[in-house]
Amino acid sequence: MIIKEADSREEDLNTLEILLNHPQASFETKKLIDREIKNIRSGIKGEEEAAYEMRMRFKDNKNWYVIHDLRIEVDGLVAQIDHVLINRFMEMFICESKRFFEGIAINEQMEFSAFYGGKPYGIPSPIEQNKKHVAILKKLFESEAVELPKRLGLSIKPKYITNVLVSKNARISRPNIKSHELESIVKTDQFISHIGKLIENDNNPLAIVKLVGADTVEKLARDLVNQHRPIKFNWAARFGLSDLSGVADSTPTKAYRSEQKAASPQIEANEDSPKKKLICHSCGTKISYKEGVFCWNNTKKFGGYAYCLDCQKSEQFSAKALAIQ
Repeated sequence: MIIKEADSREEDLNTLEILLNHPQASFETKKLIDREIKNIRSGIKGEEEAAYEMRMRFKDNKNWYVIHDLRIEVDGLVAQIDHVLINRFMEMFICESKRFFEGIAINEQMEFSAFYGGKPYGIPSPIEQNKKHVAILKKLFESEAVELPKRLGLSIKPKYITNVLVSKNARISRPNIKSHELESIVKTDQFISHIGKLIENDNNPLAIVKLVGADTVEKLARDLVNQHRPIKFNWAARFGLSDLSGVADSTPTKAYRSEQKAASPQIEANEDSPKKKLICHSCGTKISYKEGVFCWNNTKKFGGYAYCLDCQKSEQFSAKALAIQ
């Protein structure tokens, strides 16, 4: 059963779009605002992708209770949790959704990198993020702001299971080591199967002792939702701008988009289009940003697809291009 859907981000997006017209915003500031808009939209898509899979499986299931987008505050600490799933065995799945269009890579030290334009850049570990979320949830239960179900006068403590959910289209590069934490990184379309395997492989006979009624789990989930503390961002201040008074608050103009196009007419490599990936459309190898831009700026010749230098020079290329067009 779905107890809470994700909060809307439309107000944030509208405010950021308006800030693109702010008279104090330099072109560089506008680029940062535009990146924030893209990050929010990408995050929304990632969370919706995961939420869809959960909705398909758990919407009418009274053995499972799902909370999307839960923000809690305890003793000055904040946890922003993308998804919480609770079942009648008091197993609590804490999930962090990540939508990296070009994929992620993890090295032997469990350091994470994402890719932009084919180049890696370091990102905070979503595994460590989940650990912090669990620690703050434990503090919340210890404070008794949310009361755990009891049996024989003793609180039934949840079993916490953390997962990092990655877009089903993203590439995941893992080190060649065995690790429970690495196994917790799952593509969204495989998450439900992953849960099934965990339950199937759990041979602990004492698990049945924690079994509680559906109404008990629902109450726990709703009590958690009552602790939700949404935050309102002061976006103007965040980008060093004055308030929005005097800034056009109707449909934002396309001024920044035009500036951006004039400064960099190339198509961005991370847009959600199969034509715009930094992968050769012919041989499937990774290509450089320059190779991609050259092809995208010569649409008539390359049909809007990107090719590596070797395939661009190939004698067979003209026939392939004609077939695409």
